[in-house]
Amino acid sequence: MRDRRQLYIGGEWVAPSTDGLIEVISPHTEELAGRAPAASTADVDRAVAAARLAFDEGPWPRTDPAERVEAIHRLAARYATCRDELADLITTELGAPITFARRAQVGLPGMMMSALADIAADLPWQENRPGVYGQDVLLRREPVGVVAAVVPWNMPQFLTITKVIPALLAGCTVVLKPAPESSLDALYFADLIDQAGLPPGVVNVVPAERDVSAYLVAHPGIDKVSFTGSTAAGRQVAAACAANLTKVSLELGGKSAAIALDDADPTTVARAVRFSGMGMAGQICNSLTRVIAPADRLDDYAEALGATLSAIRVGDPTNPETEMGPLVARRQQDRVRQYIEAGMREGARLVVGGTDLPDGVDRGWYVRPTVFTDVDTTMTIAREEIFGPVLVLIPYRDPDHAVRIANDSEYGLAGAVFTADTQHGLDIAGRVRAGTFGVNQGYSMDPAAPFGGVKGSGYGRELGREGLESYLDIKSISIATQ
Repeated sequence: MRDRRQLYIGGEWVAPSTDGLIEVISPHTEELAGRAPAASTADVDRAVAAARLAFDEGPWPRTDPAERVEAIHRLAARYATCRDELADLITTELGAPITFARRAQVGLPGMMMSALADIAADLPWQENRPGVYGQDVLLRREPVGVVAAVVPWNMPQFLTITKVIPALLAGCTVVLKPAPESSLDALYFADLIDQAGLPPGVVNVVPAERDVSAYLVAHPGIDKVSFTGSTAAGRQVAAACAANLTKVSLELGGKSAAIALDDADPTTVARAVRFSGMGMAGQICNSLTRVIAPADRLDDYAEALGATLSAIRVGDPTNPETEMGPLVARRQQDRVRQYIEAGMREGARLVVGGTDLPDGVDRGWYVRPTVFTDVDTTMTIAREEIFGPVLVLIPYRDPDHAVRIANDSEYGLAGAVFTADTQHGLDIAGRVRAGTFGVNQGYSMDPAAPFGGVKGSGYGRELGREGLESYLDIKSISIATQ
């Protein structure tokens, strides 16, 4: 069992102001896997003050951008040496299959760190622009200040890197608030930050319960909030930030659609949806969870999806052959089962899956990979984000109808279209209201490409140059000759 009792504030490991602890429970064994300190609002005040001091008076914001880039490359190199240990920790905490944890939960974030540093190295931090009135204008990109990075449990290292690393490259200082379920890997990341030798207070890590998150995002010492979570929580964060005129980026929920055009192959679509819809047991915000298929081929798609998802190996996440582990908590298992029951109650036809534990599993917070067909767009399972391994198959009459179904959602995070005609796919992509999209693949989060949503999926972008620039202010300096 892993037992951590200190917070990382001001470049030091310090005791929290209270003796409160977060108990981390293994989703596979349902047993205690570790403990972490539970930060209080007083600890948040300390962390914000340390970040504020490091920004207002410390060297980091005034360090040459090239030196910050080099520091992140050093951190990435250190991160790479700890890949297996960190992946094991995430598997224990969250039930992520170990192979997936090594590749996506740790390997991909490590690669992204270096890629984001390269983007910063190519950024024009200062440029001249000829003014209309005959005088030059100097444009400087400067860090926004102290950043509150609020990270959920489902892809904790991935989302930590997408927030903390661009903020650091910009010259900001950070207060990182992980979810209670992923407190241990956040503290491990703090170990790596500490070993990297960044100035004191540049990164502060305060695991805490959700009420402390609300206190942090409303804190007057914060200049920008970067939040990933549910749409309901995002609305609360936006309101809190509005009160202080705090800059905010929100990456929220999704109900992403995969449109299969007439010339698409059902087996190919099913394989792509397996990859893009079932990762982390469906607990990923941009998962493709609505498959929109031609009405006259609906049975073909039901058969292909049923066969593909039934073949997923579900079980012990420490086994390298396991492809899907448990959900993160009992409450999540209960929630997903309730949605499955709602689908059956409202008249959808169950193709595979259901509420029983998977074969060979007798404990843990597991849910079978589940597919519904004959789904109407008014059904609960077609409209609400389930955040579990549940796909719905919805029929359409023609491409215009498919686009209307895809857009008939409060969400707009991601989506995909499958077709033998790439240009037709691009035309469809241009008509679906989503921030990110894939043609003949589920959307892949490339570090060079901005990621984010529209409508109820939030606003702002992460990754790419655009993500880095969200942590920068533009200062215009007019220069008059004497």
